[in-house]
Amino acid sequence: MKLKIPFYYHIVLFLGLFLTYFLWDYGINNKIAIEKHTKLYFWLTSTYILSVFIVYVLNFYTFCDWFLNKKKILFYFLSMPISLVIFAGVRYVTQEVIVFHITGVHNYDVGDLEWGFYILDNLFFGLPAVIFSALSYLFWQFHTTQHQNQELLLENKKAEFQMLKAQVSPHFLFNTLNSFYSQLVLKEDEMADDILVLSDLLRYVIVETDKDEAVLSKEIQFIQNYIHLQKKRFEDQLFLDFSIEGEYSNEKILSSALIHFVENVFKHGKLNNEKEKAFILIKIKDGFLEISTFNYNVDGENYSSTGIGYENLTKRLEYMYKDQFILEKTEENNTFKTYLKIPLKN
Repeated sequence: MKLKIPFYYHIVLFLGLFLTYFLWDYGINNKIAIEKHTKLYFWLTSTYILSVFIVYVLNFYTFCDWFLNKKKILFYFLSMPISLVIFAGVRYVTQEVIVFHITGVHNYDVGDLEWGFYILDNLFFGLPAVIFSALSYLFWQFHTTQHQNQELLLENKKAEFQMLKAQVSPHFLFNTLNSFYSQLVLKEDEMADDILVLSDLLRYVIVETDKDEAVLSKEIQFIQNYIHLQKKRFEDQLFLDFSIEGEYSNEKILSSALIHFVENVFKHGKLNNEKEKAFILIKIKDGFLEISTFNYNVDGENYSSTGIGYENLTKRLEYMYKDQFILEKTEENNTFKTYLKIPLKN
């Protein structure tokens, strides 16, 4: 889960820290001595806070994101010496090179500027940068997770509300379709089979779509039934290549994730021209599922109208798979492509 935090938050945070540090140090230490060396004191304090800030930001966006984000606490602790050595290097450059060039005064005695001693002495002074960045990252991670959970609950409530509004006694429709099938099975085999497919679609919608996870074999069967009925609607004028590669059985995926892509192809794609074929490819390999779609746009069709469904799917994927999925969409030259890769659960 990538944290989307405005960078100015870090700047405001450290400006406040700098003022607090400066005023605190001015208040509890010898004010007269500080006032005599105000310029030097300001330079040394500023460069120390700057060094802490640089390592804080570096640690926040690298080691914290690499290890704390994936709950690899041990690896984070092992990375701390690297951050502390970087801190010593940054502080050396800012104070013993830049400030010395400006003021002519070293912060350390010349005899203490040997690299070994300087790094060891700054291990303690660099700890605030490492600890503060970890605490800040964990705080924002908790805040972001809570916010995502609240948004997901809200989206689920909206979806439930819309389903209730659109629901026209689905159980009644399901039973009626079964009745039609029983009457037609001995007279019109093809029509009876189509009604059975429609009945299976309805059963899946009623029973499965309100769950967080779906069995992959059932989800693919649902898509196959959906495409089967769409072929009937297009009356042999459907130019779509649909294929499945790989073996699958009872693996689990996010419920109703795949149908989002299939529906968009039928809803917005140009499917009645043999020279502008659409395709839908589902590939199962090495514990991952990939679905790719391609279609030409219907004249005047605006894919931005599908933004709400896409955003809803993105939130659900983030909640279920964190940062373990890839979701892409590309619109160019009057064509539209989508791609999703997610891990399978056993």
